[in-house]
Amino acid sequence: MKTEKQLLDRDTGRDIGAELLEAVRQMKAGQGRVVYPPVAAARAASGLSQSQFAALLGVSAHTLQDWEQGRRKPSGAAQTLLAVATRHPDVLRELVLQGTRAPPPAISG
Repeated sequence: MKTEKQLLDRDTGRDIGAELLEAVRQMKAGQGRVVYPPVAAARAASGLSQSQFAALLGVSAHTLQDWEQGRRKPSGAAQTLLAVATRHPDVLRELVLQGTRAPPPAISG
């Protein structure tokens, strides 16, 4: 992580307005690209709303928003579910169509 002095040194002499204007020109010319955080990409692949996706993962919509905006990181188990959601978004859509959340795993004894 950079120190305050390193950040100030980097930003001294920058013309932020010109940089923003150039970025807008690039976007209008189709040269820009949108980079989604992995959580948002997984949800986008599923085609589900935040509330639907959160319900299927068993978390609140607020928690999902925190993950998507980088304020918090998903737990290990949630990361595994997100990996499955990314690779198999059709399974999530199927669960929504059925109107059910994935059942908990069976415990055999």
